[in-house]
Amino acid sequence: MSGIHLATLAIIGLNLLVSFKGFNDRGFFERYKFQIGPINSGQKDRMFTSGFLHVDTGHLFMNMLTLYFFADVVIDGFGPIKFVGIYLVSLIAGSLLALFFHKKESYYSAVGASGAVTGILYSAILLRPDMMLYLYFAIPIPAYVLGIGYLLYSIYGMKKRSDNIGHTAHFGGAVGGYVATLLLNTDLLFTSTLMVVLLAIPIIILLVMEKMGKI
Repeated sequence: MSGIHLATLAIIGLNLLVSFKGFNDRGFFERYKFQIGPINSGQKDRMFTSGFLHVDTGHLFMNMLTLYFFADVVIDGFGPIKFVGIYLVSLIAGSLLALFFHKKESYYSAVGASGAVTGILYSAILLRPDMMLYLYFAIPIPAYVLGIGYLLYSIYGMKKRSDNIGHTAHFGGAVGGYVATLLLNTDLLFTSTLMVVLLAIPIIILLVMEKMGKI
């Protein structure tokens, strides 16, 4: 991780510390994971702490690797303090959307930095709309195509509920990163209008489906 910014290193370090504590202390993991019942009973801190816990080392590695790839774009665009702010806003936005969609499911639980990381990804795409990613490290694909596709897949996952992936938190995190980035740089509404509109499409679809009771 040559040249990694201190702000990125701090977030990765905190995720490592909390996650490994959770790996080795089941009571700690259970107390601080996202779970609807305890949150509704007053343990609101879970909406924040759950974003630093992970199921296993593979889950942790993938989230931190994704963060590493996109963090510098956001830091270059806004500086380290606002980067951390976008990360935290995205984390909380993911938890809030999960709470909204699962508020009647007392046993629903989730952990992971995916919501916060997806927010950083969406922010990076807004700042660098020409950015290319490599699927399977070989196939070039525009970052915005991956971002839109990922959120559409998240909507599908939210509707099907057939796996253990926290699709709702991922989607909420992306919305958090999207809104925070536009608030911090309103010029993007005029300089990257097409990208702003394209990235809003999955968000609009989710709102419409929710209003129609389709999800």
